[in-house]
Amino acid sequence: MLVVTLEHVPGKRIVKVLGMVRGNTIRARGVGHDLLAGLRAMVGGEITDYTKVIAESREQALDRMIEQARTNGANAVVGVRFATCEILNQAAEILAYGTAVVLADE
Repeated sequence: MLVVTLEHVPGKRIVKVLGMVRGNTIRARGVGHDLLAGLRAMVGGEITDYTKVIAESREQALDRMIEQARTNGANAVVGVRFATCEILNQAAEILAYGTAVVLADE
């Protein structure tokens, strides 16, 4: 499955547009992590626990988007984007979305 942020793929043509596909996940932060993050914020630097959680969340959202595209019969997703939003104070949503298409060689 080809997944790109481009609207068109060089050397390929879109032969069928199957519509928007998306995948999301919502992750809650743990109290222990918040305490450590608060300490890290005081001294500065990367909060590696949060970096890891967000990276895992992005991958899970992408995997879910790709699965939806496969189910719809796509061999590619173009125009992929990410969006995030905070849900309450302790959780965040990661959303991956794009357009499922069938590509063929030019």
